[in-house]
Amino acid sequence: MNIDIWSDIACPWCYIGKRRFESALARFEHRDAVTVSWHSFQLDPALPAHYEGTELEYLSERKGMPADRVAQMFAQVTEVAAGEGLAYDFDALVVANSLSGHQLLHLAAEHGVAADVKESLLSAHFERGLDIGDRQVLVGIGTGAGLDAEEITTALDSGRFRDAVSADIRRAQSLGITGVPFFVLDGKYGISGAQPVELFDQALRTAWTEANPLVMVTPEGNADREADLDGRACGPDGC
Repeated sequence: MNIDIWSDIACPWCYIGKRRFESALARFEHRDAVTVSWHSFQLDPALPAHYEGTELEYLSERKGMPADRVAQMFAQVTEVAAGEGLAYDFDALVVANSLSGHQLLHLAAEHGVAADVKESLLSAHFERGLDIGDRQVLVGIGTGAGLDAEEITTALDSGRFRDAVSADIRRAQSLGITGVPFFVLDGKYGISGAQPVELFDQALRTAWTEANPLVMVTPEGNADREADLDGRACGPDGC
């Protein structure tokens, strides 16, 4: 079963949604047969590479939100994140454009370590106060996941994965995705937002059952023939 996830690195609910989805997947009995693919999405692609100000100032000035409302939102999100084992620190958060981080993720996907890099990028941004637009930070995250430093630098300098990032965003738009995180299960079921673990549980079971329907086999080994009397069973109305 394939699961596609669109999210942004600079999205607090994307990290929370990642944790909740992972909790559901960890207890899903068919988890070893599930493939997870991370896709890029930018909430603010026009954000400068570096913003000289705090996250509170950014949301207040660029989004037109009152500072006290932003501070209240930070407190609420931090509390929810803590419930998922995440230690958000909005005071230390460095506001930065996530494009380079998304390019790093595509390189990581080529080497099969996208999940590790995604986790490190989110933690760096929301928990560790690191600049996800800084080249040295990105190289450190990538090499920490086993990527080659020179390959990272070359890929980012050349913009090798810019088109891949744009393609992810266009695909999201074609699917009607306007916010993240967004989860697509087997190309059929969509889940918007950082939903409770129980909803992910149910969605995983439903998608798996539809993709892998039960096939009834008769004693002769044929699925389309009625079983003989030796295969009798009991039901709600009797035997």
